[in-house]
Amino acid sequence: MKSEPFNPVQLHLLKMFSYAKDERALEEIRKSLTAYFAQRVEEDMDKLWDEGLWDQDTNKAILKEHLRVPYND
Repeated sequence: MKSEPFNPVQLHLLKMFSYAKDERALEEIRKSLTAYFAQRVEEDMDKLWDEGLWDQDTNKAILKEHLRVPYND
């Protein structure tokens, strides 16, 4: 498998993590990133809902969806 070079976002995150000298700093960065991506998901879902591309029926259907992939030996 060919490895790809880091993209600019990945490089920036690596630089940020280099300043995390202890577990507390690492946890703060992780919480910040988690909050950021959670907010992005929330905004994207609100947009889908507002545009009529997602509704309560879609929510119900996704709950019944079988998303597991069978394991290959």
